[in-house]
Amino acid sequence: MQYRKYGKTDLTVSALGFGAMRLPRIVSDDGSAAPVDREKAYELIRYAADNGVTYFDTAFGYHAQESEAILGEALEGERRKKVVISTKQPFGVMTTNATIRENLENTLRKLRTDHVDIYMIHAINAGTWADIKRRDIIGEYEKLRAEGLIGNIAFSMHGEVDTFKEIVGFYDWAGCLVQHNFLDTDREVTAEGIRFAGERGCAVTIMEPLRGGGLAGAPAPVKEIYDSTGENFSPAEWAFRYLIDFPEISSVLSGVTTIEQLKQNIEIFSKADALPGCLTAAQREMYPKVKAAYESIVTIPCTYCEYCMPCPAGVDVPNAFSLYNEGMMFGNFGQPRRSYMFAAKGQYSADHCVKCGACEPKCPQNIAIMNHLETAHDALKGWVETK
Repeated sequence: MQYRKYGKTDLTVSALGFGAMRLPRIVSDDGSAAPVDREKAYELIRYAADNGVTYFDTAFGYHAQESEAILGEALEGERRKKVVISTKQPFGVMTTNATIRENLENTLRKLRTDHVDIYMIHAINAGTWADIKRRDIIGEYEKLRAEGLIGNIAFSMHGEVDTFKEIVGFYDWAGCLVQHNFLDTDREVTAEGIRFAGERGCAVTIMEPLRGGGLAGAPAPVKEIYDSTGENFSPAEWAFRYLIDFPEISSVLSGVTTIEQLKQNIEIFSKADALPGCLTAAQREMYPKVKAAYESIVTIPCTYCEYCMPCPAGVDVPNAFSLYNEGMMFGNFGQPRRSYMFAAKGQYSADHCVKCGACEPKCPQNIAIMNHLETAHDALKGWVETK
């Protein structure tokens, strides 16, 4: 495993981080998602910790507020001493200063630890930033740090680069967590923002390196470009190497759901050349072509983060978009339509949308969710199960 400094702090973290937002789940017979499969999650987390991964990221709300507890249960004991844990508290639950402390204390109980190595203000955006400054939330975090309950203060965000640069320049942050991949070069914080943070010693960790898993596959136009390089890298490795090449990036979070995915990722980040500067000039020039090839295939830019959930009408928005994108990306709607049939049986298909609009302000990708649900439903409906 390759390791990197976490910005200007004294922490060293694995270049591959374990993201605990997409843990494996138990799926019922009708195709609906059930709670996290704890045994499989424990296996993944412990395998990662035992095979070089030292950076683990979770948050207050992941998996209906169960992710922190699962991570704590899996890492309790000797493993906890060897790893760096990052978690986050969203501004929306910071109703009072006392609540901030209460939420952190509850997090510590779940994580089965006496401190969090990196504590983030979760999902800062242009709309909340003014209130975060007005209430001096950073000052409250500093008090908790002074007590030894947290080690380093950081933040996460989805948003445009100007707001990001304002936030980075406002305070001496230990680090930040942002979305980036080679499809997001002109959106989110962009490569410019990553370099801006790095210049200030603010560690950068990356979420959505595979765009919700989409970049782990290569449709025909993309595969043709990859094949032309003569390299035998998987699509996932090409996506990871784009990020590995940045010296400003401390760790790349990958949310795996199978042990096979985890082993493949560890192998990629353990290669001798998995270092900044791993790409040749020709390979760097390849990524805009790959981006254009992906974008030539019409898809909905959903990363399946579930921020839009729960839907008041019961629609499983990420599932509808995931199945639609799968059909478009691979040019075959057979399996997606069959999977969507189970969503319809469970009363959470897209045709149950009542257009209340509750989801769209929550979407970090600014997707016109209501319109796209109609598109997805029209493409996915109609499967008839043969007997």
